[in-house]
Amino acid sequence: MQTDELRINDALRAKETLIFSANCSIAYNGRAQSYLGFGDRLIMIKQDGTLLVHTPFGASPVNYMKGGATHRLKNVGGHLVITSRSSAQKEFMEITIRRIHFIESLTLLDQEKLLLAGTEKDMSDMIFENPSLISPGFRPLSREEHTKFGFIDVFGYDRDGDLVVVECKRDKADFAAVSQLERYVHRIKKAKGLSKVQGVIAAPTISANAETMLREKGYAFKRVEPPRFLEQYGKSQSRLGDF
Repeated sequence: MQTDELRINDALRAKETLIFSANCSIAYNGRAQSYLGFGDRLIMIKQDGTLLVHTPFGASPVNYMKGGATHRLKNVGGHLVITSRSSAQKEFMEITIRRIHFIESLTLLDQEKLLLAGTEKDMSDMIFENPSLISPGFRPLSREEHTKFGFIDVFGYDRDGDLVVVECKRDKADFAAVSQLERYVHRIKKAKGLSKVQGVIAAPTISANAETMLREKGYAFKRVEPPRFLEQYGKSQSRLGDF
């Protein structure tokens, strides 16, 4: 345990990224009060002070503290105890360690920025530049149109001069997407005094029930794939749709 104590202390002093697994209990006071009895956990303290506590299951931490927290190690009755405080967030966490399974620490270097593509904004931009994706003769007027009803992805007119509202979804469209489109169409009709406003959902796929609801309301579904600007970075990797 003494070697473990030295390794944790050295990592905290050096502000390295510290990752260890331990049988421990977690007491927390901040966003709420919580206590987690002794069990095997995975704990990460990042170089900016962020602290994450994971159980053996699930993707999300069971508890955490944001960057800027300070961490101290002490020995209390033969148990190592890490106390973490964040004055800015008014948070406190105490990790009481009964047994350590492994420890690793190092300084990590990462200056890259996350490249994000294929968003609903990218879809609306693509439709604006290629209006035939919606219908022949479709004339888009604006994209990401901010109204008092919310953001309309693409706004325009069809070949008959009817106003068209296009709602983009980068994944499978569901009931919520149809309901959202219905709200936009209804409110725009009322606000502009129009008897007819076309509604379109643009998405890669749509659930069967949502498509039935869409047709019943007189709206249309257009199969549109989000632009894949980043395929060159992962051509050999499986896509989300492959699983």
